Amino acid sequence: MRVLVVEDERGLARALHRGLSAEGFSVELAHDGLDGLHLAREHTYDVIVLDIMLPSLSGYRICRTLRAEGNWVPILMLSAKDGEYDQADGLDVGADDYLTKPFSYVVLVARLRALLRRGAPARPAVLAAGDLELDPGAKTVRRGDAEVTLTPREFGVLEYLMRHPDEVVSKRDILEHVWDAHYDGDPNVVEVYVGYLRRKIDTPYGRSALQTVRGAGYRLSGDGG
Repeated sequence: MRVLVVEDERGLARALHRGLSAEGFSVELAHDGLDGLHLAREHTYDVIVLDIMLPSLSGYRICRTLRAEGNWVPILMLSAKDGEYDQADGLDVGADDYLTKPFSYVVLVARLRALLRRGAPARPAVLAAGDLELDPGAKTVRRGDAEVTLTPREFGVLEYLMRHPDEVVSKRDILEHVWDAHYDGDPNVVEVYVGYLRRKIDTPYGRSALQTVRGAGYRLSGDGG
């Protein structure tokens, strides 16, 4: 399995190279953001370990750029920042997982293997439910001819629902995929964001695509309501 490690702390980068190589990974290193982005664009990797604070270009920028270009390689972000908003920012720009420094090497390897098992499934260029369209790469949403402006979190919730049209998804499912698999805050935050979405994608257009299934979760109508 090919792994790209983008990390400017050279001691840590060398340690990751030695450790991951011993685990059977084929590892390439980059020590600044521009080199990391270049390698990620020019070569195919099974997973990327990406530090956030990098010379030249931040990990946030690298991740956002790759996702905008339709590159869905699994990305594990590393950061010395351990605040919940820092983690949320990493996941909002398209990272698949987030690990704070200092970290357990055993946990790092376990998370990489989990990402590799999931792989990078092909994602359609544009998701559609009737006249409701969401472009994951361009980060845009349209209802017919009208563009709908969403916050990153609203966009994440809508994208997850549109990837599961006509299916009932629970609050926990949404939290794990849009917030964080380890999120332990108030699950009712999902209800709040669903309300925000309704006021933006349904109410102004006389639609009811986003439905609450009492006691079970939420469902987005595949015909756009």
